Amino acid sequence: MMRITVLTVPGCPNAVPAVERVTAALAGRAAEVELVEVRDQAQATALGMNGSPTVLLDGADPFALPGAEPSVSCRLYRDADGIRNSE
Repeated sequence: MMRITVLTVPGCPNAVPAVERVTAALAGRAAEVELVEVRDQAQATALGMNGSPTVLLDGADPFALPGAEPSVSCRLYRDADGIRNSE
C-alpha cells in the first residue's frame, strides 16, 4: 500500500487543503495518508521537508528541485506563470 505523508509547519493554511487534494486524487485507491507537523529544522531535515506543505510519496518528494535544502518555511512552486506558494 502506498504511504503518502503531508508535512506542514504548525498553523499552515495549506495543510488541510493539501490533505484534501491528495485524498481526492486517490479517488478511492488504497493508500495511507498522514499529516505531520514539522516543528524545527532538525525534523525537516530528517523527514525531507522542502517547505510547507511537502507531499511525500513513500518517503520521496516528487516535486523537489535538485539540490533543494530541507527547510521549515512556506513551500513555493514554479509554474508557467513564475513562482507561487501552494494556494
